[in-house]
Amino acid sequence: MEIGKKQQDLVSIIVPVYNIADYLPRCVESICGQTYSNLEIILVDDGSDDGTEKLVDELAANDGRIKVFHKGNGGSSSARNLGINVAKGKWIGFVDSDDFIDSRMYERLMECIEKYGVRIAQVSRDEIDESGKKLPDVCEPPKETYICQSEMFMRELLLHKGDCSFCTKLADKSLFENRRFPEGVLNEDFHLLVNMLEETGGIAIVPEQYYHVFYRIGSNTRKKTKDEFSRVFIDIVNNADMAEKLVDDKYPALKKEAIRFGLYQRLDYMLHIPISQMTGEDEFYQSVKRYLRAHAADTIKNPYLTAKNKIYLLLLTVAPKSVRKLHGLKMRK
Repeated sequence: MEIGKKQQDLVSIIVPVYNIADYLPRCVESICGQTYSNLEIILVDDGSDDGTEKLVDELAANDGRIKVFHKGNGGSSSARNLGINVAKGKWIGFVDSDDFIDSRMYERLMECIEKYGVRIAQVSRDEIDESGKKLPDVCEPPKETYICQSEMFMRELLLHKGDCSFCTKLADKSLFENRRFPEGVLNEDFHLLVNMLEETGGIAIVPEQYYHVFYRIGSNTRKKTKDEFSRVFIDIVNNADMAEKLVDDKYPALKKEAIRFGLYQRLDYMLHIPISQMTGEDEFYQSVKRYLRAHAADTIKNPYLTAKNKIYLLLLTVAPKSVRKLHGLKMRK
């Protein structure tokens, strides 16, 4: 449907696809069924070998708006970046191939963009598990639509209250002109978003939970067994260092929030690294220990860390292996 009397802007929706034959049809159907019809749906097959590589072509045969690109396996970021390179739309959105969206999502986002003149608009999201049960909200939806200015949005991210995912957003393509997702890492959305945040002038956030995250055991950021150590815990520490430098340069008023973010990300790392890897030979682990020691006073004084956070951080600073062993026993009870 048209918004007012203006012709609809073309919206490019990029879906990175890899060995996801069981869930891809639901994802693509939810995009094809949008009430906003002027869409370009870009499916980037990232070297699938389970039949998905054929399925994407079959799906494209059912809707002329679907364009398929096949490439060798390089990860989600490389697939997204290819999608950005070929996208013809004025606006760009992303959907993960195991997730699905409400039929009104892009119409609602475009209405918001038209009304407020913003360069990024964001819907709220919910999470659904494999049994169809709705999980607790990761990000609490606002009560009504509002414009979150860039510095406030950065603050929300540093306090783990904001949503850094590009999947919930519709963004002006020009924001990607000299930017791409970093490849070979996880938590790549955070890295890209915070580096373009100042240029956006603020993000419009709507309360409707129109993006549905499918919480699937075995997906990129979900642990399969207790013995696995995802590289995401290294990437979030690296992102914390990047964010701290960005705050020093552009958002100096957020210094305490940035320190809190750096400490919290390292707490997450320390509570997940296998004890067997907590060695003198692991330089990254040693760098985390050095950071915790250097910021012990900040841990005590920081107003944004909970009492429990502070206790764990201080104990991990003094006796990391012992604390991890006790934590492991506690988690098994």
